[in-house]
Amino acid sequence: EDFKLTTGTWVNSGGLRVAALAAATPALQDTVVAGHDRDYVALLAWPNLAACREIAGDDALDDAGVLAAAPLIEHIRCGLAAYNERNPGSSTRVARLILLTEPAGIDANEITDKGYINQRAVLDCRAEAVGRLYAEPPDPAVIVIA
Repeated sequence: EDFKLTTGTWVNSGGLRVAALAAATPALQDTVVAGHDRDYVALLAWPNLAACREIAGDDALDDAGVLAAAPLIEHIRCGLAAYNERNPGSSTRVARLILLTEPAGIDANEITDKGYINQRAVLDCRAEAVGRLYAEPPDPAVIVIA
């Protein structure tokens, strides 16, 4: 799971994953760390939709509206920005995040037999989302962390 950034710095994806989930709690259910041979770390994240709905504060919103709601985006951005202040190194700092709307697929081998996320399979199957994370300028759905 660990990988190197273009700087040659190793990223401990398991530790970073847990730290990012804690920083954005309770908004994120799980996340996959991206950045192999890239300049910075970014995350593909599955939202905890019930918590996101509560943070968004508008019961009339559909799922897409909840995931685009300003209070939710700000919650995630602020949580990860505070984490980044405590962890400024390139291997620990999260630069961008995108919320995934499709759950991890067992048929695509994104979930192992033991029920864990298969990081490599997720990154391969969701290459389009990874590309959006690293596009310049960033896609409007990409949350850029200060």
